[in-house]
Amino acid sequence: MKKTIVLSAIMATAFCLPAVNAARYKVVDVTNGGSITGKVIFLGSEADAQKHKKVYTITKDTDICGTGSREVEYVKVNKGALNDVVVYLDKVKKGKAWDKKNTTIDQKGCEFLPFFTVMANKGKLTAINSDPVAHNIHTYAIIGKAKKTMANVSQPVQGSQVTKTVKLKKRSTGLKVECDQHDFMHSFVFVAKNPYYARVAKDGSYTIKGIPPGKYKVKVWHGYLKDPRAKQVTVKAGKTKTVKTFKYKNKKK
Repeated sequence: MKKTIVLSAIMATAFCLPAVNAARYKVVDVTNGGSITGKVIFLGSEADAQKHKKVYTITKDTDICGTGSREVEYVKVNKGALNDVVVYLDKVKKGKAWDKKNTTIDQKGCEFLPFFTVMANKGKLTAINSDPVAHNIHTYAIIGKAKKTMANVSQPVQGSQVTKTVKLKKRSTGLKVECDQHDFMHSFVFVAKNPYYARVAKDGSYTIKGIPPGKYKVKVWHGYLKDPRAKQVTVKAGKTKTVKTFKYKNKKK
């Protein structure tokens, strides 16, 4: 039987960072919107990407978590294309409706599933413990090279579930997720401030549609690597604009 953990007012406050000077996004009808398309690549070999892989020793709950070690690939490259990346438009005040606002992370086999996901700012993040062992989900807002704790919630029994609205400050666009019970459990969440974003495909390509005509700043986000500079683009009604390729150097945030 599932057991829901109810957060206290203090814990709920710890789970959220209040938005500061964040303009409210307004949903409007977009007719004859434009699109942007492009690609994201990694400037290095797949061997270089593998250097960011970390190996953790499994020291507890081996009947569920497995024995030996756990490898975590923080940088995933497919034939030169960088994966687990989001391309997004910065500071869009109004436009199309959201396709997705909420997300769920499952703790199964002592692993966060999925490893990378997306959600909307002020959307709901649900964490489920599907294992018959205790987990402790610990979320951090990624702010440049720093991390700031947002939540630190124990989920001691199988089936326990916690859901909370996530609100990030202006400086942060993503979360790092860890388990304080198992140091080999890691995950990332991109938190969108508007619905104009796209997770890149395995070949590094992306397309963002339904954009109102105008000038925009295009950015990229990877949870582990240092992000390249933003690019300025002008979107015309009914037209597709190809953005110059984003190139990630082999550098950690």
